[in-house]
Amino acid sequence: MPAIAVPAFALTWWLSCYLIGRDPRRASLRWPAAALLSYALGVAAWTVAPGSAAAEILLCIPALFWAGAVVSLLPLTPVERRPIDRGALALGALFLLMVIFLPQVGRLVVLAPLVGALVLLWRMSGQVSLGSLPLALTSMAVLYTAGLALLLFPFGGRVPAIAAIGVDLLVFGYLMAVAHAAESGERLRPDLHRSLAGGLLALLLLGVPAGVTMSLIDGHDVVTVLQFTVVAAGATVAGLGNHVRRAMDRLALAEDAGLRADRSALFLNADALLRRREPRRLESLGEPEFLRLTRRALTDFGDLNRLARSPLTDLPVVGRRLADREDQPRARAGALRAVLRECVSDLRPAGPLGTTDDWRYYNVLQFCCVLGLNPYSRRVRTDGLSREARLVVDWFRRYVPEDVTKQWLREAAMVVAERLWTELAGGPRALSPSELPTRSTKTP
Repeated sequence: MPAIAVPAFALTWWLSCYLIGRDPRRASLRWPAAALLSYALGVAAWTVAPGSAAAEILLCIPALFWAGAVVSLLPLTPVERRPIDRGALALGALFLLMVIFLPQVGRLVVLAPLVGALVLLWRMSGQVSLGSLPLALTSMAVLYTAGLALLLFPFGGRVPAIAAIGVDLLVFGYLMAVAHAAESGERLRPDLHRSLAGGLLALLLLGVPAGVTMSLIDGHDVVTVLQFTVVAAGATVAGLGNHVRRAMDRLALAEDAGLRADRSALFLNADALLRRREPRRLESLGEPEFLRLTRRALTDFGDLNRLARSPLTDLPVVGRRLADREDQPRARAGALRAVLRECVSDLRPAGPLGTTDDWRYYNVLQFCCVLGLNPYSRRVRTDGLSREARLVVDWFRRYVPEDVTKQWLREAAMVVAERLWTELAGGPRALSPSELPTRSTKTP
């Protein structure tokens, strides 16, 4: 068992950490990371107590997280997504209780949410950014189902079934990373290869001695758990390398803020180079893809790290802003942020700040994106904000439902994307705020 358990544990733990480290805020990465982490813990539990109920439950739970990952990929509007997300969480909790209390074979009921999520994905497959993704995820789900059935039915051969499930989950995690990279307009391969090299090194330096130790000292559960802990630590450092490095800087350079800032800028450029796509003509993207990237850039306005990886940093207007400055990803991200800020400022109607229909696009972009305020957060702090910002935050909280705000954000991103696209294509002047058509969405 250690010959299979240690590599399966190390690789799935590493990939889980890599997905979280790639973008902790994206649900499409958190769900598969949780699935891989559950499997890794299940492998460790099976090694300590083969055939135990706890190990079987941990090996079944990835199906629920897999379903959540598929739901996060559905191309839904904010109004459509809220009830589906809530329903998915409620069903996930219900099926988790069923897995815990049902007998061995009955735990296959955990596959029901996954089947439902895949059906929804197939129904919306025409709107998914990667057309081959539904087929790939469904194929892996079928293989995972077969491995889970072999594990739960008393047919024997459980260890190969556990290994097969691990392979399925590794492919599933990779597919979700591909989907995230395609959605974000980033490259995956260089960054993944670099992290994988660290994961394999951790497996070689820590996993091999751990496996040998487990084989030589059979039956000592405490020693087995300690060996898995050591392997997990190495895989965590390999998967979360960038975050670990920043944490070490904050700890070791706590008294030198300037040096920390300089190192952070250098590391930001280095990380962006790994994940930034090769420069290409943005006109080849097409207007729908350009709109999606613009919406993502506006959402990530306050995060220079994400902006540095955006393909919009290749806009000609961004290049002109750099002038004679050094052409680095961080500098391009700062120039892109300035361009977006100007686009938002151009949407402001004349006169004092207002909350009429003409102001909705400027207000939602300026205060929710540029200033990074979330009016609906219970912990939103207005200390240090201008009087305008406090008034707008209060207006959003009192009179504008959150779903309407998200819809306005999507519409406002369309206006900004139109302005950038017409300049990129050398077309006619974009519409000014006073010339924008009246939308059907009104302030409540």
